[in-house]
Amino acid sequence: MRASSSFSRFEQVFKNSLTGLPMGGGKGGSDFDPKGKSDREVMRFCQSFMTELFRHVGPNTDVPAGDIGVGGSRDRVPFRAIQTPGERIHRCVDRQRTQLGAARSFVPKRPATALLFRAGNAQTRNETIEGKVCTVSGAGNAAQYTVEKLLQCGAKPVSMSDSSGFIYDKNGITEEKLAFVMSIKNVRRGRISEYAKKFRGSKYVTGQRPWGIKCDCAFPCATENEITAEDAKKLVKNGCYLVSEAANMPSVPAAVDLFLDKKFSSDPAKPQMREALPRPVSR
Repeated sequence: MRASSSFSRFEQVFKNSLTGLPMGGGKGGSDFDPKGKSDREVMRFCQSFMTELFRHVGPNTDVPAGDIGVGGSRDRVPFRAIQTPGERIHRCVDRQRTQLGAARSFVPKRPATALLFRAGNAQTRNETIEGKVCTVSGAGNAAQYTVEKLLQCGAKPVSMSDSSGFIYDKNGITEEKLAFVMSIKNVRRGRISEYAKKFRGSKYVTGQRPWGIKCDCAFPCATENEITAEDAKKLVKNGCYLVSEAANMPSVPAAVDLFLDKKFSSDPAKPQMREALPRPVSR
């Protein structure tokens, strides 16, 4: 967790330098797993967590924000809890809500930006994304909105994943199927394996990522370093020609070198992040 936290701190400072948003650069987390927990259990944890966290946030200090395992109703409980310690925190949260509201627009914009980069790349090959088979990793906000945008563009997303494994749907993930994934992840805090039990023609693979699937385009939307050198070789072998990164630095350096060597169309995370993050509003 320490290495991941250090990486996240660097990423946040880098984002701040690109956008000028005063969002702070501290990162941290907990070992509380919300999967399978009741709403009451999640609420008790959030209240306890924020009782300490409020000491480390403020108008000119840092902005609390959700990440893996935090979203939907879970990001509202902490903000209710943070208001209890005193008037200073009221002012902190009131001032930051506008920034947080702006920052939240980054969630749907980032997959959209990935698709815009991808569309630009496709034009250089006299192609469009329509009809292309696309593998997507992750099942959180970035992955959900990426699949949604792919469907809007006429592409065929065939995979999603979580920390336990991935699902592969050879018939493609439709809007109805995506709604089911959103229900699993955003409401019931379940596992992606439930998808394979519900939809015929799909399968679940334990403990792996979807980079061995034959595809045209890959959209890593889960976490850092999720595409290893071996994964990159599988993508090349299976005919993939584009990797569009919606996660923070998902490809290890050796994978990036291979993509460059094979003249992949590559959409790195950093320029997409620059366009997807909100800009400061002048008053």
